[in-house]
Amino acid sequence: MKQVQLDYGLTKMSVELPDTSVVVRYGETYEDPPKVDPVATTRAALDAPLEMPTPKELAGPGKTAAIVFPDRVKGGAHRLAHRRVCIPMIVEDLLAGGCRLEDITLVCAQGLHRRNTYEEWLWYLGPEIVNTFWPDRIFNHDAEAPDLLDLGEDDMGNSVQTNRHVANVDIPVLVGHCAANPYGGYSGGYKMMVTGLAGWRSIASHHTPKTMLRKDWLGGGATSHMRDQFKSIGEAIEKGTGKAFFTIDAVLGQKGDILDVKAGATAAVEKVTWPLASRRSNIVLDELSEPADVLLIGMPRDFHYGPGMGTNPILMSLGIGVQFSRCFKALRPGAAIIALTWCDGWFNAGWFPSYEETYNALQNYATQDEFLASEDALRISTDNEYCFSYSNRYTYHPFHAMSMTAGGGIPLKWCSEVYVVGAQKPGFARGMGYRTMASIEDALKDVERHVGKNPRILCTPECYSGGMAVNVACREGA
Repeated sequence: MKQVQLDYGLTKMSVELPDTSVVVRYGETYEDPPKVDPVATTRAALDAPLEMPTPKELAGPGKTAAIVFPDRVKGGAHRLAHRRVCIPMIVEDLLAGGCRLEDITLVCAQGLHRRNTYEEWLWYLGPEIVNTFWPDRIFNHDAEAPDLLDLGEDDMGNSVQTNRHVANVDIPVLVGHCAANPYGGYSGGYKMMVTGLAGWRSIASHHTPKTMLRKDWLGGGATSHMRDQFKSIGEAIEKGTGKAFFTIDAVLGQKGDILDVKAGATAAVEKVTWPLASRRSNIVLDELSEPADVLLIGMPRDFHYGPGMGTNPILMSLGIGVQFSRCFKALRPGAAIIALTWCDGWFNAGWFPSYEETYNALQNYATQDEFLASEDALRISTDNEYCFSYSNRYTYHPFHAMSMTAGGGIPLKWCSEVYVVGAQKPGFARGMGYRTMASIEDALKDVERHVGKNPRILCTPECYSGGMAVNVACREGA
């Protein structure tokens, strides 16, 4: 038997698995491609951008610039993290080209996430960057801003909204991270632009069941309907504003290390960063010759969206759905999931104030889809108090709960059963449509009804605590 330590709340739980189980861990199952020197590689990217002039050449006396950067959710905070390295270089180049410091702003593209605090900016950007622009020229995007720029619909029928300040500057710059992401294949690029700087109605064009429950959403592929939407909305923003965004993306490794940096036109940067990101992010499991029957995951209490992801039932369900997507190419049709999670119903109202009402409203509908199409969902998404809190009190936007609910419905469509083990208040997990069990052993016994005796198990014990996650495939599905 294999002894495996699974994430579980604020601790770990030891479980025994058959020797035939495949356990995915960084450093054992896979490793990153070689790291590069972040400073030298960033300098080279800025000096030789793709299909655009350099920042120094774009700059000039009287010209304004906005440097848009990702929020606390992703990207790392270490000394050589991408944001820390490239933002000072971009500022230096703009100044050398004739811009004035007072005409340069920093914009946190947090989309519907909670506004980042001054202390959080100090943590992941560093005091030298932050205090150069604090307090008047560094700010959070506001998806509820009264002057949000609405450009109507693109050719696909998606709502096109963006930050008016960024749209109005002469030189809009996107600082992004290219890494595996179930939401459209990779972070960075157009995804950064169309989610980080949007209003909720634009995000509702793609963070909904009609996009997320499609088969092409699964597996983290670069070609999908969602990716087409990102590109279409991004191109509509550039066309509608008459501005080409200067993008500088870093390909990230497991711990936020820099594997490469490219700069220039957004589409061109995507084209040259995705191949390396794919090599780093899409892993074929040689130990898994044919698809697994069961996915076993452990979930900590706190992960990327903030404290309580493993206790808040909606966010827990999103975590299960996302990891299923990452492992889709390693699983048989109708596979089952077993998730070890604390799930005690702590919604963390201080960060996610709309989530408890969203969960309670969901219980009045037969399916997630029915609820998300309801007047109740629209009422909560546009609730004045929740929206005011998002804009002023460092909380998540109420539509964020709707997009996460859509993600929680993904395994219900594609899996034979989803088991939640270890829930302190199992009723919350059952309210998301999942089956609860007292132990992993009980779940493994019951799952045989769906997948047969001696199921092949794929285990990702640290998928939310081990760093930048990967997509996995079996040899047969590679």
